[in-house]
Amino acid sequence: MTPPRVLTIAGSDSGGGAGIQADLKTMLANGVHGMSVIAAVTAQNSLGVQGYWELPPEAVRAQLDSVLGDIGVDAVKTGMLASPILVQTVAERLAGVDAPIVIDPVGVSKHGDPLLEPAAVDVVKTRLLPLATVVTPNLWEVEQLTGVKVEAEEQMMTAAEAVLALGPEWVLIKGGHLPGEPVDLLTDGQTEYRYSAERHDNHHTHGTGCTLASAIASHLAHGEDVPDAVRIAKDYVTGAIAHGFGLGAGIGPVDHAWQWRPLDVVQ
Repeated sequence: MTPPRVLTIAGSDSGGGAGIQADLKTMLANGVHGMSVIAAVTAQNSLGVQGYWELPPEAVRAQLDSVLGDIGVDAVKTGMLASPILVQTVAERLAGVDAPIVIDPVGVSKHGDPLLEPAAVDVVKTRLLPLATVVTPNLWEVEQLTGVKVEAEEQMMTAAEAVLALGPEWVLIKGGHLPGEPVDLLTDGQTEYRYSAERHDNHHTHGTGCTLASAIASHLAHGEDVPDAVRIAKDYVTGAIAHGFGLGAGIGPVDHAWQWRPLDVVQ
């Protein structure tokens, strides 16, 4: 039986912890067939992003046409899109896609390196977010998109309402950067869900945002509704963070294969 088909449109991470590489690992671990459209290439390792180069818009468009025109999709996830022209190119093609779309509005890397041109923010807001089934901003990305600064859990609903005003069906505000127990807020403006998890004493967290969005897309492709897809994805990411491992001299990746490790390795 052919597994569900999920397409990621994002940047390549040469260190393998985030971006296209994290997306495809996550999709495999969550039982779907992952496909990719590469929008940019980064030179990246555990210490940061040393540089990135966008692909020409015609190359991104050709990849989209190739996958969507022949194989099709059951869900789509977007990540690093880098520039206004690439955001516009992707938005134009996704406007005709009849499948759930998860938008991870990537603005900076885990190390704080910029991955989205300032001029592209308005294009993300006006062209891409209205297509989203779910948008998954962290607190920095919420502020970048809406100007709303969240410093406490009580402010997350205000942030969510500001993002929803930009057009997505659902928004998942990721609260992992707040002090205390990490809580994420999911809402469509009518119903509210909160997902909490244990905070692990682990700084090997490279790729968490990409991994969460890809896991959500995977479970939407399996037919789960949005709240259940987020719940399952959150559990998967929590385990991946718990088993993150060191690579190089900086921040290591989460373990996308943690469920497959022998017990004496993952415990």
